[in-house]
Amino acid sequence: MTVLTPSPIHSDPEVMGGTLVFRNTRVSTQTLLDYLDDGFSLEEFLDNFPSVDRQDALAFLGHKNLEK
Repeated sequence: MTVLTPSPIHSDPEVMGGTLVFRNTRVSTQTLLDYLDDGFSLEEFLDNFPSVDRQDALAFLGHKNLEK
């Protein structure tokens, strides 16, 4: 039996114009990428955006790494 897990990323035209956000938040995935590009750690991002679940952020980053 296959168990489906909810996606950590959500897009809804009614939420931030359809921008990709972490589920159950209004925090865009681009915000995380910008933080990391600016030299901040994942911990600093999570401290500043406590509504983002750690596992969701890690899943998103893992997916981004697979795209390379």
